[in-house]
Amino acid sequence: MESISLKIAPSLDQLERITAVVEDVGERDDWPPDLIFKVNLVLDELWVNVVHYSGATGDIEVSLDTNADEVRLEIADDGRPFDPLTDAVEPDLDASLEERPIGGLGIFLVREMMDELHYKRENGKNRLAMVKRKGG
Repeated sequence: MESISLKIAPSLDQLERITAVVEDVGERDDWPPDLIFKVNLVLDELWVNVVHYSGATGDIEVSLDTNADEVRLEIADDGRPFDPLTDAVEPDLDASLEERPIGGLGIFLVREMMDELHYKRENGKNRLAMVKRKGG
C-alpha cells in the first residue's frame, strides 16, 4: 500500500508535478500503462477545472492511495461549492460537433474512466474522491 498526499498551489504549471508523481507510483507499483494513462487524464481534467473555475485561493490537495486491487484519488479545494456529480451539465453526445458547446466533456470523461466517484463539501472544501479498480 502506498499513500501520497500533495498540497499544490492552484496553477496550471503544477500539473507536470502531479503527472510525474502518478507515473512514478505507477511504475513502482507495476500498474498497466492504461491505468497510468487514465489516472493522469482524470487528474489533468480535474486540475484544469479547479484552477480555471473554482476560485480556489489556497493549496489544492491531491491524494493517491494504492493497494493490490485499486487506486483511490482525492482532490480537494477551497473554491466555490461545486458538486461535479450533480452540478455539471450533461453533454449532448448526440449533437453534431458544430452544435456542441466547447467544454462540458470533462466530468463525463471522469465518470467513464473511474469506477466510483463521491463528492462532499467538508470544512469549506470541495472533496471529490475516486476509485479505479486495477482489474477494470
